[in-house]
Amino acid sequence: MRIQRSAMRARIAESPAAGAAALALRAATVARHDGRVVAQSWRWLRTSREYTNFTYNLTEINLNQLAWFVSNITRRPVDEIRGYIFELLNDEELARHIVTGVASNRAGRHADPVPRYGRRLGWYAMTRALKPEHIIETGTDKGLGSCVLAAALRRNGRGRLTTFDVSATSGYLVSGDLERFVDRRIEPSVDGIPKLASEVDLFLHDSLHTADYEAREYQAVAPLLSRGAVVLSDNAHVTNALASWAETVGRSFLYFAEQPADHWYPGGGIGVAFPDQSGPSARPSVA
Repeated sequence: MRIQRSAMRARIAESPAAGAAALALRAATVARHDGRVVAQSWRWLRTSREYTNFTYNLTEINLNQLAWFVSNITRRPVDEIRGYIFELLNDEELARHIVTGVASNRAGRHADPVPRYGRRLGWYAMTRALKPEHIIETGTDKGLGSCVLAAALRRNGRGRLTTFDVSATSGYLVSGDLERFVDRRIEPSVDGIPKLASEVDLFLHDSLHTADYEAREYQAVAPLLSRGAVVLSDNAHVTNALASWAETVGRSFLYFAEQPADHWYPGGGIGVAFPDQSGPSARPSVA
């Protein structure tokens, strides 16, 4: 079949009508792609209640790419990282917690009662691998990411999460046993971060997604970062804020791109700024 297609392409390329024939082939390729997206979009409109912070599963190939991505950042064996990813995927207790939390809160009418973690699997695996004592998350929203991070800390048996949001109704999924690991702050992150006293081992930007505000968060947290601290961005597919900050303070930068499984949204990703691995880890300078 591939040989026949190659021969057809060759004949078309040599034909006097190559331009028109190529346009028809290109249009058919676009139509197939757009038709698939339209079908996924219509199915999502009928079955999902989400209007922001979309959730979805990742393709099998993408899960393996994520495992290698986290492995290289944490310097832990890829099999160990795969184990952490599937640990979260198979965590029935957390899944029940999320389903119950969505069903029991009025705000849950805009959330799907199905735990789909996407790139948050990477947050979980990094937390399990790095064993941070203190995590900061900015942008709590309903608290799905907070629950994922808290579940990882619970598995680790230690650590605290400080999560910032300006909405008093944020974080409604953070309840029960998970609350033991979470300190919720209702204030702008750039105001609240400088008030913290403890060092930060893992930082996640997921609040106001503008390049300026994101950069201000990195400037605010820089003096608190511990040796070897890892900084994540949930906005690195939109701005260069984290990459620019990493270059300024002498850190390495990598980006993981999501491949959502059977979803119309093209996906976001994880931007990571981490200590240069070519030499010993050093406390980053303040930008």
